[in-house]
Amino acid sequence: MQKLLIKNIKTLVSVYEQAPLKLSGKEMAVLPCIENAWLAIEEGRIVDFGSMDDFPGITDWKNLEVMDVEGSMVMPCFADSHTHIVYAGNREQEFVDRINGLTYEEIANRGGGILNSANKLRETSEDDLFEQSKQRFFEVIAQGTGAIEIKSGYGLNKESELKMLRVIKRLKNLNLIPVKATFLGAHAIPAEYKGNKQAYIDLLINDWLPAIAEEKLADYIDVFCEKGYFEAAETKQILEAGKKHGLIAKVHAEQLSHSNGIKTAVECGAISVDHLEFCNDKDIEILKNSGTMPTILPGAALFLGLPLPPARKMIDAGLPVAFASDYNPGSSPSGNMKLMMSLACIQYKLNPEEALNAVTINSAAAMHLSQEVGTISPGKCANLIVTKKISSYGFLPYAFGSDLIDKIILNGKVWK
Repeated sequence: MQKLLIKNIKTLVSVYEQAPLKLSGKEMAVLPCIENAWLAIEEGRIVDFGSMDDFPGITDWKNLEVMDVEGSMVMPCFADSHTHIVYAGNREQEFVDRINGLTYEEIANRGGGILNSANKLRETSEDDLFEQSKQRFFEVIAQGTGAIEIKSGYGLNKESELKMLRVIKRLKNLNLIPVKATFLGAHAIPAEYKGNKQAYIDLLINDWLPAIAEEKLADYIDVFCEKGYFEAAETKQILEAGKKHGLIAKVHAEQLSHSNGIKTAVECGAISVDHLEFCNDKDIEILKNSGTMPTILPGAALFLGLPLPPARKMIDAGLPVAFASDYNPGSSPSGNMKLMMSLACIQYKLNPEEALNAVTINSAAAMHLSQEVGTISPGKCANLIVTKKISSYGFLPYAFGSDLIDKIILNGKVWK
């Protein structure tokens, strides 16, 4: 039995004997910690922890590694509940185009945006796509991500969507961190179905979904509910079809305009509803009576210059809130969750405790993974960040451009 003892921890962060599944409202400002702590891990699982003042000592040294991290903090890895890291190439030219005055919609209307990524992906082999995506996968793990959701949606035909989902499965089979797969065929209307959207929806429902279910390639189904993409009624039609194949709903909602995506997501029992730049007070009331996790994607709002989603108002209204990266080539080309935590504090006025909970336990809940990761709790997977020597956990969002990670521990073993 492989065992790891981490001792002389400056602060052990987010400690629960019995962790909640999520934190809502004022609960998000609470972050239980143990100062001058130790943490015991066996076979990749957290088994015990406490203060060094009460350390019981070591009675069995067999297969035991001892790690002295004096001056460092230990915390759960980040959970990133919304990414698109399986893609081909990049879209840096569109970045330049936006600087020169074009809007996201204008770029999309001339064949850029999602359709640009779809064209590149269709021309890329599965093996090449896997190698490109694996680099990004390793990148975000090195930046502290210990659980991740990855979407399809850059294929927009059956062969390419299945190719994306198979690549996600290959990343999952590396057995490094928990990976959840989301089918996002309803990301955009492919050029060949322009003017015949319903035919595309019918194909997605009647042909692609059964094939995905047969290979067990997805956990969730997502729709970009937005003007010019998929209307609320179409979103509901697609999500309900996914539910028949055992896929749980997620929704891209209220990003570029208000499209009743939140209302639709709640009606369909979505686990999360993401973006939310145009979320209003009525939407907040709808969310208060649901089990749907509102998820903020600060990288996309920053990169596109969009209005900020009302995260502060949501928390003050008693809602749980998660933050995720939306790592993708067009609107958020970063999966750095420490940066997302900094943006939560700087732009959205969350305090460090709220921000840290938003990128750990609540983002884990947005993937049905909060029983597995997101806190320091007995029985949970030992996916952990060991920081460099820092003064407090508030220094993490404060020093937004600094690499403050000393070690990444995955399944109880040092990965970095």
